Amino acid sequence: MSINTIPQSRGERFPFELVKPQLERVEASIRDQVRAFDPAVEPYVSYVCNTSGKRIRPALSILVGGALGGVKDGHLSIGVILELIHMATLVHDDIIDGAVTRRMIPTANAKWGAGLSVLLGDALFSHALALATEFDDISICRKVGKASREVCEGEIVQTQRRWDLTLTKADYFRIIEMKTGALFAAATGIAAAISGADPEMEAKLFDYGLKLGTAYQIYDDCLDLVGSEEAVGKTLRTDLEKGKLTLPILNLLESASESQRSKLNKRIIDQEALDLSVLVGIAEYEGAIESAVDTGVQMLATCRDHLTDLPESDYKDALVQITRFLGALLEKCRR
Repeated sequence: MSINTIPQSRGERFPFELVKPQLERVEASIRDQVRAFDPAVEPYVSYVCNTSGKRIRPALSILVGGALGGVKDGHLSIGVILELIHMATLVHDDIIDGAVTRRMIPTANAKWGAGLSVLLGDALFSHALALATEFDDISICRKVGKASREVCEGEIVQTQRRWDLTLTKADYFRIIEMKTGALFAAATGIAAAISGADPEMEAKLFDYGLKLGTAYQIYDDCLDLVGSEEAVGKTLRTDLEKGKLTLPILNLLESASESQRSKLNKRIIDQEALDLSVLVGIAEYEGAIESAVDTGVQMLATCRDHLTDLPESDYKDALVQITRFLGALLEKCRR
């Protein structure tokens, strides 16, 4: 998600522009964390940290803090921790998917191979969890640990269920809630806890993050089918090649004719790549994409509902605006 073209609202400022000074402090803190590694390891960590760009999770944590009365150091700290965990997951994802580029440059896996990249991701994970123990409130450390575990579990289940025709939409949503939604939810939910929000508001903001992250993953899954590698800046079609049954594919299996479904099922059973040219030749393909987009857009509407009780502020506007921007990106996936 590019943050540079988000539509403007109150104050005529971009949502992440509102927290630019705090995000600059997050960047400085990430650089400090890079230097905390052994000098022999530091260049590898630095490479990964410099190629993981948008800082969505820290921005969400800071915006929630601002919306609940003021940004505290803890909001920045949790943003740094979750960003390190996110970067670790990207390193591992690229190994699993065999991706060779991310943000237009070679992945760690492409540069140094799977063995070193696995260890690099592990180092980032463990360092982030160590940082979480510095919070005085042990419940925050527990929440970080729970989110980290869910991300890993989501990846395991997704890998386990590749080429699996018994995968249901409920299974799919649970997987992406774990692998993507969990860190978004941690960013917004933990930020609310740091602000001292009551349990009801914390739960609403947690669910805001969960559904925002889930909608983002639906967008990413659609983009894998309809996007351009040149425009997106990363390897695409990996879902098709690796047998990931994403929401558009599940929609297609549900709506295709019996003969078309049989052909798709055979390819999946035989673990053959679901070539894009095969999919676009199916009449229901466009409808399957559109249905996935509709699902993501509906989730974003629920996100906005969760913000209703927040006091009016630029921070609240920014949280609303992010959902509208992601909705606009989803709409672009319609064919």
